[in-house]
Amino acid sequence: MLWPRTMRDWWQWDPLREAERLHRDMHRLFSGLVPSHAARVWPPVNVWTGRDDALVTAELPGIDPAKLDITVVGDTLTLSGTREPAEAGEGQVVNRLERETGDFARTIQLPFRVEADKVEAAYAKGVLQIKLPRLEADKPKQIAIKAAK
Repeated sequence: MLWPRTMRDWWQWDPLREAERLHRDMHRLFSGLVPSHAARVWPPVNVWTGRDDALVTAELPGIDPAKLDITVVGDTLTLSGTREPAEAGEGQVVNRLERETGDFARTIQLPFRVEADKVEAAYAKGVLQIKLPRLEADKPKQIAIKAAK
């Protein structure tokens, strides 16, 4: 039911529920036509900004840190790398592979320019943390107010 048919149906009709149902139906209809990774944005990231810097975390489990590349140009951060496919052991049969494999790239625009020489990155327990200091020229300046004579 896309539109309510009677007044009684009108009070029970929820447009958000109908939109979710339509989304599920469309996803089911087209799921076999498009590779499942085509609509995903990967890796997932979180971005926090403060007065002096930004912190970006990216979930990258199973990635060899040597195969990661971090690039900063102006206010744009790019993460790229490769995740090798998991190999099945002897006598094992793969039933499901949901983790993305192969090359990836993710570009994030930050709200300020970054001092690229001072960027720090650390990788632990499958999470990449990148600290991006704000360019000194982009930091807010406190303006002193002089009393009028």
